[in-house]
Amino acid sequence: MGGPGFWDDPEAAAKVGAEHTRLQRRLESFGRLEADAADLGEIVEMAEAEPDLAGDAEAAIASVEARLSELEEQRLFTGDYDGGDALVTVNAGAGGTDAQDWAEMVLRMEMRWAERRGFKVELLEVSPGEEAGVKSATFRASGENAYGLYSAEKGVHRLVRLSPFDSANRRQTSFAGVEVAPVVEEAGDVDIEDDDLQVDTYRASGAGGQHVNKTDSAVRITHRPTGIVVQCQNERSQSANRATAMAMLRSKLIERQEAERQAEIAAARGETLDVNFGSQIRSYVLHPYTMVKDHRTDFEVGNANGVLDGDLDGFVRSWLEANARAGRN
Repeated sequence: MGGPGFWDDPEAAAKVGAEHTRLQRRLESFGRLEADAADLGEIVEMAEAEPDLAGDAEAAIASVEARLSELEEQRLFTGDYDGGDALVTVNAGAGGTDAQDWAEMVLRMEMRWAERRGFKVELLEVSPGEEAGVKSATFRASGENAYGLYSAEKGVHRLVRLSPFDSANRRQTSFAGVEVAPVVEEAGDVDIEDDDLQVDTYRASGAGGQHVNKTDSAVRITHRPTGIVVQCQNERSQSANRATAMAMLRSKLIERQEAERQAEIAAARGETLDVNFGSQIRSYVLHPYTMVKDHRTDFEVGNANGVLDGDLDGFVRSWLEANARAGRN
């Protein structure tokens, strides 16, 4: 950063500066943790000599353990895009209104979790259901390791409950799919030919003000070679929505390339990757008992309402650790 010509390219310099700040913050956190951990022995000895200090010793130990856990989590992110922002899309599966209502519940859960982590959340597109819920929705989670964390949520989420939309109040099973892509700022990371794109404009639905509702400002882009469809309606101009949609398309193409690369690596190892939409990663049971279980790690929680309110840390951490172990093996 102190070298000649560093600031000649302000955009590149800003990225390096941001990376420097992130790494410096991590080093400082480690330095403080190392110093506090070194002091624990003395604190415990003082507490043994003076029982009134036992509470202070317990608090000091708990603080070190919590910060150590955070740093241990950070070492689990080794992918090229893990440290960046995430583009999260929730799609309703088969099941009509129940599935669309479930998709909205999953959307809320994922967004609430982002807010708990301190991420900035920007809702980019929502396609409402006919009666309730959503058919699909996409939001951006911005923060350190957002993509690495949300990678744990990719897959099909299964709900079992008494249907609020069934007059007989029968038990219903619903599915919602979660797709996660890294936010890619540089167009050079993937080539997109104009001839491969089908661009459609439409009138945005839902809230957004008079301008949004009276003009065809929303944009839908279909990438013909892959069939990937992205859409954006949160900006007030068609050009801004198109720019955001193109950024979303780049992100999804990068994610597709990464998935293909992982499949090649698995094939070389003689492994089989299950990428079928029908294979659920997690089940949320609200009737006849309450439980949420991750089928990849067997991690489970009885407080289903807490999970649906965004308490996903346990599920994500267990998946990250299992994934890291699998990578080492």
